[in-house]
Amino acid sequence: MIKPFSHVVVDGSNLATEGRTEPSLKQLNEAVLAFMKEFPGTKVTVVVDATFGHRVDRRERAEFDEAINNNELVAPPAGAVGRGDGFVLTIADKVKASVLSNDSYQEFHDQYKWLFDEGRLIGGKPVPNVGWVFIQRLPVRKQAGRETAATLRRAKSTRAVMRPMPVPKSPPPSSRAIATAVKSQATNTKSGAATKSAQPPKLNDLTTFLNFVEKNPIGTKAKGSVDSYASHGVYVKIGEVSGYLPMRLMANPTPRSAREHVKLGASLNLVVVGYTPSRRSVELAVSGMETLAQKNVAKSASGRTAKSATPRAAISKKAKRRAQHPKSAAKKNLPSKKR
Repeated sequence: MIKPFSHVVVDGSNLATEGRTEPSLKQLNEAVLAFMKEFPGTKVTVVVDATFGHRVDRRERAEFDEAINNNELVAPPAGAVGRGDGFVLTIADKVKASVLSNDSYQEFHDQYKWLFDEGRLIGGKPVPNVGWVFIQRLPVRKQAGRETAATLRRAKSTRAVMRPMPVPKSPPPSSRAIATAVKSQATNTKSGAATKSAQPPKLNDLTTFLNFVEKNPIGTKAKGSVDSYASHGVYVKIGEVSGYLPMRLMANPTPRSAREHVKLGASLNLVVVGYTPSRRSVELAVSGMETLAQKNVAKSASGRTAKSATPRAAISKKAKRRAQHPKSAAKKNLPSKKR
């Protein structure tokens, strides 16, 4: 059983998007009321990020503005370092409060070591037919930049005894094949076989990318936050790894603009749908859109097959016509008369 708390800072943006792609003010209200009911007498401060009011449903925006005006919700000042997460931890550090969030705040582990103290971090999740359930948790530690060969061998042996994921219709490349392609490309670059101008920009360093590929086969579900916009999608951070989410795999129908559909810092439920070794990129889809990615792969594969078969069909038809009309074919091949 969780011990009583004197003061709790609620990471509102995190709880409002738990199990969702976009935040819900209604869900956040339900979570806060359930916590206050379970832990009466606890001081509660609810913090949301600066973009929260633009990402909630339009029907909730008036209620959100009212909550801000009444100091029921607090947002960080413009340009705050660390954005909403940094503001949550700054408040909790100042008043020695606990934090209610399912985030691990990996980028702040060195700054706020008390995150690993018992009772300083609480998780919450809505359970069907039960309601909100709260439990003490420890943050997931950030991965080391390098792993020894022994660590990688242990990870491989662990995966060997795990139940394999269902094989999709179009088999994805193995992590070994991806790793071999990346290492081969790195070797060619060092030897001068590829010029700098011909090399596409790399999203991740070699070690970080290979470690992620080893641990996350295609089909793996993950949570990421929007880091920056691209011309046809967004770049997403999953821990230390950067991935790419195209607009066509954000929603159906495809959004007109990534900026209108998702905001910077938004938390998304994602699925790994592929890897691009040349850019050391993780290709992503919003959860539920991965089937569209598989259909696109199958469609492109069938298109390539049809294209490669077309010349043979054309040649066979041409040969058939020549066999049926040998004289006309011979006449075309006669040299022209000189006048």
